[in-house]
Amino acid sequence: MNPEAYYQEKLSANKLLSCYEAAPPRIKQYLDAEIRFLASQLKSKNQVLELGCGYGRVLKKVSQFIPQIIGNDISRNSLELAMLHMGDCPNVAVFLMDASRMAFRPCTFDAVFCIQNGISAFGVNRKHLIAESVRVTKRNGIILFSSYSPKIWKTRLEWFRRQSQLGLIGEIDEEMTRDGTIVCKDGFQASTISNSQFLELFSEFGLNVSITEVDESSIFCKAIKKE
Repeated sequence: MNPEAYYQEKLSANKLLSCYEAAPPRIKQYLDAEIRFLASQLKSKNQVLELGCGYGRVLKKVSQFIPQIIGNDISRNSLELAMLHMGDCPNVAVFLMDASRMAFRPCTFDAVFCIQNGISAFGVNRKHLIAESVRVTKRNGIILFSSYSPKIWKTRLEWFRRQSQLGLIGEIDEEMTRDGTIVCKDGFQASTISNSQFLELFSEFGLNVSITEVDESSIFCKAIKKE
């Protein structure tokens, strides 16, 4: 099963929520640090898009800092849970949509973000995903992608083993799992993007690109769309 189908059919909605509930303390620290950094980058932005919003974990927390935030995801079940999860967040909307083939008009958003290693997890063509992000971002807008830092590899693997034990993902293939890539025997894989890979992926789009490590757990690639 490819990653896109995996998140659409198997690891969605309440199962996805359970993955985060099962996170060990160091992973919860990492997740909180990502959101704090993200919020610091988005505070001056009016209209923001999250790619792969899932059940709304990040949307809800970030919505308090900006006037309007939109999320998309390929899983209808996750989006239905997101609408329940949002509750009293009138400035949030969600859409069933493939992040690599979006229906939004060009230059719609002040910022677009895809965090928690979505660039690898989605299982789509990475350059198509970035190209779509650039297309829907306004001039002088920002694009933020994140992946795991190698420094958190051991804790990340512990987290995925816990998910496997709970039946949320397949059995970990211990022989194939190495060098930042987690492989399950049911076909699921979770790789990472390095600093140099981020720079290479964004190089052809004419953007101002910078890399920041956050909390020794996340690598953030920030790109500014030029006028």
